[in-house]
Amino acid sequence: MPSKEDLKRRADEIIDAKADDLISIAKTILSNPEPGFREVKTAKLVAEQFGSLGLQPRSGLAITGVRADASGSTPGPTMAVLGELDSLIVGEHPHADPNTNAAHACGHHCQIAMMLGAASALTSSDILESLAGRIAFMAVPAEEYIEIEYRDGLRKDGKIEFLGGKPEMVRLGEFDDVHLAMMLHTTSNPAEQQICISNTNNGSVAKRIQFIGRASHAGGAPHLGVNALNAAMMAMTAINFNRETFRDEDSIRVHPIITKGGEAVSAVPADVRMETFVRGRNLEALMDANTKVDRALR
Repeated sequence: MPSKEDLKRRADEIIDAKADDLISIAKTILSNPEPGFREVKTAKLVAEQFGSLGLQPRSGLAITGVRADASGSTPGPTMAVLGELDSLIVGEHPHADPNTNAAHACGHHCQIAMMLGAASALTSSDILESLAGRIAFMAVPAEEYIEIEYRDGLRKDGKIEFLGGKPEMVRLGEFDDVHLAMMLHTTSNPAEQQICISNTNNGSVAKRIQFIGRASHAGGAPHLGVNALNAAMMAMTAINFNRETFRDEDSIRVHPIITKGGEAVSAVPADVRMETFVRGRNLEALMDANTKVDRALR
């Protein structure tokens, strides 16, 4: 029976031998970014890679998620190795899709390659037969909490219940048999070197806000309208006036965007949409900031 160090060394050798292929996969995903619950091409690529390793992938989980399991030689716990499929929407990114503005600005293309690298090593017969339990390789959709209106539409159509991919996969039971889950994420901080372990994350509340006014001709009869965009601007100003009440140690972050500002320049805006997160390091501070934001919006 090989030692743990022998198995680690063998896994490293397998991954190193596939380095060029894994980097090529990451670059392919980088060049084909897809936002959450739209990751059709990326999910297909992952399923094909699982198949090439002799695994039996299950696709279409939470719309675009993919899972494939590998069993060791003896019973034991199930460990999930995750990779996130989705991109952000950042039109200024050098690798942004010119048609959708989707871009892998958060490094998920690397995550998928890292998961596939782990799968390549751990499914090797000389390693897998020395392991107990199961490994569940999961490509999960929709980590980035964006396009709230689109996702709310999916929910109304009965296609999802939760707006994030992992919560939706939890709801569907894909984590019921998982005892431990792990994932690697890229960092933009060079001081963190090759690897670091994060011990905490901020919580968040997502909001989709609609301001309803009354349309009229902006040039001929603006006095007959009720400007919903002005109401949205007042709400954002009110939110900003609360910032001095947020304590640094609570890491409160509020960052709204206008997703719909009106229909035409010549019309007083009657339907304006806003999305925002309220983030915080602890539940008490998060709920306090959330109450302040709600008050500002009203």
